[in-house]
Amino acid sequence: MTKIALEDLNAAPRDAFVRFLGGIFEHSSWIAEAAAAKRPFATVAELFAAMRSAVHEADANTRFALVTGHPDLAGKAARAGKLSAESAEEQKGLGVGDFSEAEFARFQQLNHAYRERFGFLFIICVRRHTKDSVLRQFEKRLKNSRDEELATALKEIERIAALRLDALVEAPDRLPVYGHISTHVLDTHGGRPAEGVAVELVEIRDSGKPRLITQAVTNADGRTSEPMFSGQPIAIGTYELRFDIGAYFARLNLADPPFLTRVPVRFSVSAPEGRYHVPLVVTPWSYSTYRGS
Repeated sequence: MTKIALEDLNAAPRDAFVRFLGGIFEHSSWIAEAAAAKRPFATVAELFAAMRSAVHEADANTRFALVTGHPDLAGKAARAGKLSAESAEEQKGLGVGDFSEAEFARFQQLNHAYRERFGFLFIICVRRHTKDSVLRQFEKRLKNSRDEELATALKEIERIAALRLDALVEAPDRLPVYGHISTHVLDTHGGRPAEGVAVELVEIRDSGKPRLITQAVTNADGRTSEPMFSGQPIAIGTYELRFDIGAYFARLNLADPPFLTRVPVRFSVSAPEGRYHVPLVVTPWSYSTYRGS
C-alpha cells in the first residue's frame, strides 16, 4: 500500500481528501468529510482525533449505521470474496481462507448467536487477535448487555480505523498501534553475550501446528539485529521463543553432547501494543528468563 503524506492530505481538494480516507471507517465517508473541514493537521494523531470526534458527535442512529456497516467475521462474504479491500486484508491475516469446515461452521454459529442476541454483527479488530483469542472474545462478549456491546463495537471500530490510518498516512508521528517482541541471550557460565544462537518465534495454537513467525541469529551483543516482531500489533495469544542453545555450547566444546539442546520459552501476550523483551539467561546446565521492556 502506497502511503500518503499528511502535508499532501492537508493541501488536497476536499473530494480528494475524502476519497483518500473514505475507507478508514468502513462505508462511512461522512467521517472523512467531517475531518476535512478541520484541516490542517500537524500530526496524524490530530487527524485521527478529528475523525474520532466526528463519530462521538454523531447521533445514535448514525453511530448504529457505522456498526452495521461492518461485515460478518469469517462469514459467507469473506469466503465469497465480497468484502471491502481493507476488511478482506484484515480477515486474511486471521487465516479465514484456511479455515476448516468445522472452524467455519463454528464462526457461523457464533455470528448467528451474537446477531440474535444483540441485533447487529460481532465486530473485533482482528489484527489484534489470534483465531483462538477471537473465539474466546466471542464467548465472553455474548454475556454482555446490548449497550455494553454497542460501546465495545465502536471501540473496536476505532481500533480498526487507527490501524488503517497508520498504514495509509505518512506523518512526523505514528499512532500507538504496534507492539514489540525482542530478546537477547546471556551466557553466565562464560560471562558474556551468547553470539550465534539461532532463535525462532512461533505462535502456539489451541489446535493445529505452531506457526513460525520469524527466525534470527544473535549477534556479538547476544541480541538479534532486528526485533523478533515489530511494526504492527502483536495478536493476543500464546507464543514461544525457541533457542538452539545446544549448538552454541557444542561450539565451545563444553560437553558432547550438550546437556541443553533447544530451550523453549513460552509466554502469552495480552497487550497487542505492548513491549515484550524476553531474554534467556543460560549456562550449559540451566536457564532462566523474565519479562523486560
